[in-house]
Amino acid sequence: MNYHLTCCIPTLETNDLKETIQFYTKKLGFSLISVYPDAVHPTWASVKRDNVEVMFTTHREKENSSQRNIGLSGSLYFYPTNLQAVWTELKDKVPIEHPIEVTEYGTREFAIRDCNGYIIHFGKVID
Repeated sequence: MNYHLTCCIPTLETNDLKETIQFYTKKLGFSLISVYPDAVHPTWASVKRDNVEVMFTTHREKENSSQRNIGLSGSLYFYPTNLQAVWTELKDKVPIEHPIEVTEYGTREFAIRDCNGYIIHFGKVID
């Protein structure tokens, strides 16, 4: 191969981009990096915290877009430097999908559900 991939930034759909921006900035500590076309009527936004960036978009279709189910067949998985600190910060602020636990596959992790229903795992590989 004559090239290297430098990063992967997921782009997720949302029914309410303003609510999503608020959730990620106010509850998860992300910063709003960019928004299109403007903050009053956004249809796309990018948020970032440390080395993690996530983009969000509203539906392209105008018809029945508010009725459309959004979803992700998987989940997002973040590796923080201090898992316990993240747990302490979030456990009373966001919906918990499963509490902090040690898994059979060698991680210590927990999962939350964001305002769109997406599952976000925070984990650490156990030595």
